[in-house]
Parts: sequence; C-alpha cells; structure tokens
Amino acid sequence: MDQENVSATLTVAVPAEKVFAVLADPTTHSAIDGTGWVQEAVNQVPLTEVGQVFRMDMYHANHPDGDYRVVNKVEVLDPPRVIGWMTGEEKSDGQMEFGGWIWRYDLAPIGSSETEVMLTYDWSAVPPFIREYIQFPPFGPEHLSNSLRHLAELVSGR
Repeated sequence: MDQENVSATLTVAVPAEKVFAVLADPTTHSAIDGTGWVQEAVNQVPLTEVGQVFRMDMYHANHPDGDYRVVNKVEVLDPPRVIGWMTGEEKSDGQMEFGGWIWRYDLAPIGSSETEVMLTYDWSAVPPFIREYIQFPPFGPEHLSNSLRHLAELVSGR
C-alpha cells in the first residue's frame, strides 16, 4: 500500500460548533470509536490547546496486556474547523513516546445547520521499527465510517 492515510467523510445535520464540542470532549471518544478499543477517558477535561495531553484506557484482544492505556497529544486545534492528536504511550518513568500516527477531524460548515466531517488516520510518520510489529492501518476500512456514524448519532442526540 503506497498510501499512508485513510479518510472517511459524512455530513451531519448539526452546526460545526456542536460537532467540535463533542470531539473536544475526551469523555465522548469511547462512544465515537468504531472499533470498540477505546474504553474510557482518564483525563476528562475538554481539549482546548495544542500540546495538551490526554490519556485513554483501551482494550484490544491482540495487545500483549489486553487492557492498556494510551497517551494523546493535541497537534492541531482550530475551533470549530479542525482537531487532531498523536497517539503513543507513557513509559514508567513518565516519558511519552509517540508512534507517528495521527487522528484528525476536519469540519466544514454547510450553511448554519450542517457540517461535513472528514476523519483521517495518518501513519506516514511511523518509523520502520514500529512497522515491523504493527500493520498499518491496524483496523479495517469500516472503522472510520463506523466512527463517523457514531459521532453523527451522538451529536444529533445532544
């Protein structure tokens, strides 16, 4: 595969500000996730600035520990247009290491009451030593579409 990112797009019948508020709230991420891997937000404060760190409890049957925790660092934040973060791990000494993959949501208002949401997973910065033991993307193509459908259900109910 030459392409090192995947994207999906969905239009939701709510304003971009409302969609952005849900995406900037880590407590909603488990409901949005299309794989079922995201379990619970450890840090529950809204995402408000580039460089902000938030942690999520995760579960994956193929992970050596099953249950594990990831650390995320906000890389781009431009309300209500874009939000994105890198994912990695926090070592026992508190050092954070990021794997080179990024989750990004781009929001394009359509009038005052609709928003086109594009979710992109980009692994172009993943170094070779990580690619030796993780296949990218680590999920099927339906994951992004599932996530956007979950997001649409969540924002429509708020």
